[in-house]
Amino acid sequence: MSAEVSGGLIREVYAGSPAQRAGFAPGERIVSADGHVLADVLDWQWATDGERTALQVVGADGATREVTLERDPDEPWGIDFVDALFDGVRTCRNRCGFCFMAQLPPGMRKTLYVRDDDYRLSFLEGNFVTLTNLTDADVERIAEQHLSPLYVSVHAVSTSVRESLVCAREDRALERIDQLLDAGIDLHAQIVLVPGVNDGAELDATLTWLAEREGIVSVGVVPVGFTRHQSSIEASFTDPIAAATVIQQVQRWQFAMKERDGVAWVQLADEFYLNARAPIPTAEWYDDFPQIENGIGMVRRFVDEAMEMKSELDRAVRSIPAESEAVTIVTGVMAATTLAGALNACEAAGRARLLVVPNRFFGGNVSVTGLLTASDLVPAIASDRERHGAPTAYLIPDVVFNDDGLTLDDYDFERLVSDSGADLRVVSSTAAGLADGLIAVAAAPPNR
Repeated sequence: MSAEVSGGLIREVYAGSPAQRAGFAPGERIVSADGHVLADVLDWQWATDGERTALQVVGADGATREVTLERDPDEPWGIDFVDALFDGVRTCRNRCGFCFMAQLPPGMRKTLYVRDDDYRLSFLEGNFVTLTNLTDADVERIAEQHLSPLYVSVHAVSTSVRESLVCAREDRALERIDQLLDAGIDLHAQIVLVPGVNDGAELDATLTWLAEREGIVSVGVVPVGFTRHQSSIEASFTDPIAAATVIQQVQRWQFAMKERDGVAWVQLADEFYLNARAPIPTAEWYDDFPQIENGIGMVRRFVDEAMEMKSELDRAVRSIPAESEAVTIVTGVMAATTLAGALNACEAAGRARLLVVPNRFFGGNVSVTGLLTASDLVPAIASDRERHGAPTAYLIPDVVFNDDGLTLDDYDFERLVSDSGADLRVVSSTAAGLADGLIAVAAAPPNR
């Protein structure tokens, strides 16, 4: 990033704050604090931890000024930045053959093609990073500012397997892991499992290496995802026997780690159990659900929540007129069995039903609801309306939209409603969200 645009760009200055009293305004940039050049919001928090700080500021007109800010103990400075990273996102330099981002079709919005591999986003947002682009200075900074925990993609520890999987220009990732652990940084590890590459004995070798190191808080094992827009991957533990084999292998590790440390430590993505048609483990085998955002334990959490609020769900279902089928719950293929079980338990037949939407946009083994696009949803809903006939409200899980309210193919909610011609309602993808959605439909019945 050039010197002309360096620093943190101010989005908002809060009323009554020290920053407002000092005359700060949106559009200005804070370049340094107490002589420390700011690369990101973490630098800002670290350098301005006290009650007084000297700032170098560049105005919207390009003029530079020096400002000293003062505040009371525990008073926030009152500044919100446009981006958490002032110097841009570090991108991935690896050439992983299984990289999902490299399998995206052309024509999507540019931000979806950014393959971030930035340890700062790992700390701030829980993104998994490979550590292959980490420098000695990065390690020193992580240790000094105690940026813990971090989320690390390990995949394998054997040199030959890592060469075929990661294809890094320079691979010091395992060394970096040891350096970070020595500095007291906790790590959550991820293994993307590729059939015939890093499963079986290679998986045992990787887990052995990780288990020998204090500070590896959890290990998540997820099946490699693939789309129809590539030709190198054809299978990913969708076969029940293949999935069951991995479950049995990991269970041995879980039992051993429970006995050694009192925690399961290593956990499998929900897909393995669903593909194997195996029971979902109880909550104790997910510890405190450290990798739920990685698709590990989501089914268990939903089922347990649904069981805990069974009476509320029953009342919500009964609020829908019998035999009206006034509610249609939209879901991807993976969650269909779980949702069907919840509806059956509430005797929702005749009141609420499922619309299972396959992911044809990505194809391959992509079946999670959060990766459904408008190009999948619109024709599925329109076709269902023609078949169904009676008015029904379609409950759309919120995970279909990003923080800006857009689907992966850039539809907002209003366009989704317009193109589908249906009564759509966005709900939280939780048992409570389902109950709230049912009650909302009862209060405002569908009219189309």
